[in-house]
Amino acid sequence: MKILIIGSGAREHAIAEAFHHSAHNPHVIVSPGNSGIEREFETVKLDSFEDIEDYCIIEGISFVFIGPEQPLADGLADHLRSQNIAVVGPSKAAAQLESSKIFAKNLMTKHNIPTSGYDTFTDIDSALAVLDNKKYPIVIKADGLAAGKGVFISKTKEDAANVLHNLMIEKTLKDSGSKIVIEEYLTGWEVSLFVFTDGENHLTSIFSQDHKQLYDDDKGPNTGGMGAYAPVPEAEIYRNEIEQKIVIPTLKAMKEEGYPFQGILYIGLMITAEGPKVIEYNCRLGDPEAQTILPLLDTDFVDVCDAIINHKIQNIDLKWHNKSAVCVYAVCEEYPQSKSYNVPINFSAHMDSHAFYSGVSINNNELVTNGGRIIAITSVGLSKTEARTKVYHDINKIFFEGMHFRKDIGLRDNKI
Repeated sequence: MKILIIGSGAREHAIAEAFHHSAHNPHVIVSPGNSGIEREFETVKLDSFEDIEDYCIIEGISFVFIGPEQPLADGLADHLRSQNIAVVGPSKAAAQLESSKIFAKNLMTKHNIPTSGYDTFTDIDSALAVLDNKKYPIVIKADGLAAGKGVFISKTKEDAANVLHNLMIEKTLKDSGSKIVIEEYLTGWEVSLFVFTDGENHLTSIFSQDHKQLYDDDKGPNTGGMGAYAPVPEAEIYRNEIEQKIVIPTLKAMKEEGYPFQGILYIGLMITAEGPKVIEYNCRLGDPEAQTILPLLDTDFVDVCDAIINHKIQNIDLKWHNKSAVCVYAVCEEYPQSKSYNVPINFSAHMDSHAFYSGVSINNNELVTNGGRIIAITSVGLSKTEARTKVYHDINKIFFEGMHFRKDIGLRDNKI
């Protein structure tokens, strides 16, 4: 068995590791991967859909797992399925749940899926005109993909106007900010849930909790994620309500709209005084949530993916280890505004934790920085406290100039 993973980050490294532990003993290839991933797995550079197709046929790939959102939004899953190549990942149409915030909000409104109140805009004058009537803070989202950096919380009218100017006039996120959503700011606490679905039936994961802001105590700009932990016991009392009011209606709505979702759906939730509400959808495994939940998965991940592909997810007994995992990202000091390049990365000692590589490269046979988020460190323990102790012990064995990480992953007080 050969499995091809599309992507180049720590999430794809964690996915490769999950497949590596399968009883099916697959040969795992990552494209394009990175210099850290290639220490453990074969990597290959494939530049186009046609290159991926040809490689799958020539190499006899059993199935393709698409990690990032961009190739899904571009229609890679559709292309591969049209060539009878098995793939884990939704269609381009279904991926609109992530690639268009407006599509997602309109779908939730039409099908009575609980979410925040919102308005959508395609020109800045109309958007600016409503700012006087808003209750602050408000949330401004770029409609398109923005690598986790398209969400802004504005505490004042002046700040909101500045965000709108940057998105719609300065084009700081290029075309992703040409259309925007202005949302009601929800109060409560956040949690994430993954849905493994074959388009008809589904299973849900344990809960995880991402930490988006750059600094401790949830301060600073939003990022692609600074760390996460799982499970989140406080969320379990809401599971049935989330299933009945959000998961099942979302999958039913997508099918009714003609876009059945086949793959892994991420649902970002806010637990509010009125109950769980959807903050956002992603059309794939999250990063860093994947690095957190996959080490806890007790069911063979190859079997889960095979069931998604062959419409047999109802036959899977999804089990999880009775342990906790904490993931912490080491990032460069310029993140998320800019990236770090060619700064040497040093390890002072062996780590017991998983090191999942993201923004790294090789220069003169030395591992160096090559991005914003550099390495995700994940530790597993019998409790969250044990996992936190292990992960922070190990992340202090890493050093590169300008290295930054949050020191409070997993310490939120999940109360409304």
